[in-house]
Amino acid sequence: MAGMSVSTPVSETAEAPHRAGFACFVGRPNAGKSTLTNALVGKKVAITSNRPQTTRHTVRGIVHRPGAQLILVDTPGLHKPRTLLGERLNDVVRTTWAEVDVIGFCLPADQKLGPGDRYIAKELAGIRKTPKVAVVTKTDLVDSKTLAEQLLAVDRLAAELGFAWAEIVPVSAVGDQQVGLLADLLVPLLPESPPLYPEGDLTDEPEQVMVAELIREAALEGVRDELPHSIAVVVEEMVPRADRPADRPLVDIHANVYIERPSQKGIIIGPKGSRLKEVGTKSRKHIEALLGTPVFLDLHVKVAKDWQRDPKQLRRLGF
Repeated sequence: MAGMSVSTPVSETAEAPHRAGFACFVGRPNAGKSTLTNALVGKKVAITSNRPQTTRHTVRGIVHRPGAQLILVDTPGLHKPRTLLGERLNDVVRTTWAEVDVIGFCLPADQKLGPGDRYIAKELAGIRKTPKVAVVTKTDLVDSKTLAEQLLAVDRLAAELGFAWAEIVPVSAVGDQQVGLLADLLVPLLPESPPLYPEGDLTDEPEQVMVAELIREAALEGVRDELPHSIAVVVEEMVPRADRPADRPLVDIHANVYIERPSQKGIIIGPKGSRLKEVGTKSRKHIEALLGTPVFLDLHVKVAKDWQRDPKQLRRLGF
């Protein structure tokens, strides 16, 4: 290549390539995964409930940054399966992990690492190619000494299992500390790619699924411990009411809350229907915020016997 000695200096302000890709948060139930997703996206998209095992759908929250788009896939928690539903959830988890660009492992700062964390970390160690970020959550609940000890323990956990974290980041989603930093650290781990979703999108879950999740979340709140798994919600119909003026729309939503046994009906409905009314009022507020329009919500409680163990019922209820 004689005579080709002209070197063009690369301008310092060269546009960094746009990055876009998928991240998922994993961790024991209650490690703060959904709350973190919501804090990053800045709008309520994933169902947050203080009951373990309530996230069942791959809700994608979309974080738009200048020059990057981070799509959050919220997988159900990985746990030792007890039922057919449990096994299906675990399969979903492993497939999702293999397909995302980065995995964030959430470990609460206020709880010592336990067998559940080790179980997940071991599974992660087996997924070689995907970069893994340790996110130490709920830092607002501990002092700096406890936090430092937890960060060291998390570092050691990976070393013992023969891998290294791409980053270890302490955050508090509730106090909104370091959440932006976490997004900044996840972005470089994504592949170069044009945006995968239009600018305004926050989630690509069909609205009906999100509405069902919001109803389910309200139904779970304050219910005794025997019910968390036994509730499924199906939105049968969601239609704009026909005879409304354009400036005053109303959406009619008919939904069924399914439980497994007749004895659970009373728990959900409450004395004189008070509990179900409360569920309706609470979820309606969130649904109206989601859809941006007033809603008429019609809720019915039905029994679908032992649906968690019955493949036919699972299919009908969307699993």
